[in-house]
Amino acid sequence: MIKDHGPSVKDDETYEALREDGASKEKAARIANAKANDDQSPSQKGGKQPPYEEWTRDALYDRAKELDIDGRSDMTKDALINALRNH
Repeated sequence: MIKDHGPSVKDDETYEALREDGASKEKAARIANAKANDDQSPSQKGGKQPPYEEWTRDALYDRAKELDIDGRSDMTKDALINALRNH
């Protein structure tokens, strides 16, 4: 039986499946809510940003700061890319 995760999670079944696959609570909720919204398609390729490999380290750092990724100030460009992709 699917547990009700309250009003902050719009698609409980998707949320639980993502959590079982190892996604963080934040990421699972974000994807489940996007999937439940008819105006969004989370399984399709996103925006028009270039791949992280083409970003500067400073731009990657700024994005990591927006997402409040811990340890970002000590990370190399490759570490920032990895942290952003796994956030």
